[in-house]
Amino acid sequence: MGSAGTVAELVQRQWGDHRPGLRHEDTVLSHHQVAAGAAARAALLVDLLSADSEPHLGVLLDNTLEFPLWLSAAALAGAAVAGINPTRRGAELARDIMHTDCRVLVTERTHLPLLDGLDLPGVRVLVTDTDAYAELLAGYAGAEPGDAVLGEVRSATRMLLYFTSGSTGAPKAAICTQGRLAAAGQSLVDHFGVRRDDVHYVCMPMFHGNAVIADWAPAMAGGAAVALRRRFSASGFLDDVRAYGATYFTYVGRAVQYLLATPERPDDRDHPLRLGFGTEAGAVDAARFRERFGVRLVEGYGSSEGGAAIQRTPDTPAGAIGRASARDDLAVVDPETGEERAAAVFDEGGRLVNGGEAIGELVNRGDTPFEGYWRNAEADAARVRGGWYWTGDLFFRDLDGFLYFAGRTDDRLRVDSENLAAAMIENILARWGDAAAVAVYAVPDPVAGDQVMAALALREGAVFEPAAFAAFLAAQPDLGTKMAPRFVRIVPAMPITATNKVHRVALRREGFRSTDPVWWNGAGGGAYRPLEGEELAGLLAEYEAHGRTALLSSISPMA
Repeated sequence: MGSAGTVAELVQRQWGDHRPGLRHEDTVLSHHQVAAGAAARAALLVDLLSADSEPHLGVLLDNTLEFPLWLSAAALAGAAVAGINPTRRGAELARDIMHTDCRVLVTERTHLPLLDGLDLPGVRVLVTDTDAYAELLAGYAGAEPGDAVLGEVRSATRMLLYFTSGSTGAPKAAICTQGRLAAAGQSLVDHFGVRRDDVHYVCMPMFHGNAVIADWAPAMAGGAAVALRRRFSASGFLDDVRAYGATYFTYVGRAVQYLLATPERPDDRDHPLRLGFGTEAGAVDAARFRERFGVRLVEGYGSSEGGAAIQRTPDTPAGAIGRASARDDLAVVDPETGEERAAAVFDEGGRLVNGGEAIGELVNRGDTPFEGYWRNAEADAARVRGGWYWTGDLFFRDLDGFLYFAGRTDDRLRVDSENLAAAMIENILARWGDAAAVAVYAVPDPVAGDQVMAALALREGAVFEPAAFAAFLAAQPDLGTKMAPRFVRIVPAMPITATNKVHRVALRREGFRSTDPVWWNGAGGGAYRPLEGEELAGLLAEYEAHGRTALLSSISPMA
């Protein structure tokens, strides 16, 4: 079977294939039924979208059967899916839907409260788990792939609008065409040897690129089956893998940590799973995962915008992601000057000792498949400067050219694999009546990615009351579930640079090891308590256990 030029071709290939193709809980659809269901939804979509509207639909769903069915339907019709993040709230959620020009929004009853009171003019809402939806769809039951299209479906036809945050604040919708998504799926088929009898377990949320690009797409390209978990569950992971016969899954670092935290069982290796592919697990946890479950985790890197990719090879050192792919000319540079940073130096324990000289922003100096952001020329220009693609991610590089991930650039945070913009959180925290000034920035997570830290300068006479602050956070309707600060530093005055900007470098450099009072909410609960004594020692020990202590003291290349 040759490579497909579009995702629509991959959907069409399923027609007449009666092997199990899509599973969720007790429901199993054959590949043919998936193609038929996609064709029906494509016909409905063509009727719902007017000729003068953008061919875009929003999907606000958990990982149910409807999500991949609507992805397939959009591919057949020549439409683009905007994955809508259910952790967004209020006006910010409405902004995501309206910014991507969605005229159809597919959702389910559990998410309807999120839409209460939102101004969504011209948006037709379809609620999948209702009788009205079933009756509407029944009228298109006889459709076949190719019957209903909005226009010619080509490799350059938009397929995905996936949100990614940046330093400008509001999330940007990265464009992914059918050709790029089909090629990404085929690349993973070739790299991992995906077989037709494989089952790809999708437990990461499908509104993120991770699940669609790295899990669903290679299953489609390789003719494998897809099994869905509504939301990730560490306790249900192995039961699902066994029930579905899953052989492959994608992950983010936090998920791996949750799985390792489950009680060990004698049958931990009794399953068909052979491979996990993802990001930010870390060498320590990847080794623990393989030792306990007998499953190899392969770390990868590829920005959701498609501008740069790193490939792992058999000789990749522990802790490294890999080298640049054959198509890319990757370099680690000073984000201000563009000059290459020094090669990384490690001590005898393998810890980075020259972070200040080695860490820089990863850029692609070669041809890039980056396809731009939806209606955001300013963001496009910031991403591609001087002919280079700037990833916005921090890396360091060893003498052999292997690349190591080190975090996010100035105003970006990545929490549980979610990209957040500090400015968005600052705008919310600034509402707190006792705050005179607010700065939000990333500190390294003990395992993977970042945690949110906030520095607060209080108004004269105010005293930090942790319970009152937690209550304030809980009352903010647009504070997403990943945005609440894990650490809060109370500063007598906000440090500033010579140009009267907040001195974020100084704040990040000190992190939570400050002479100022620092409060934290431990494992993410609502109660803030002083970070000192045994609690601080225990937290630092966690960083040491995961080999990430060096990141706490690495000087930012922005300094």
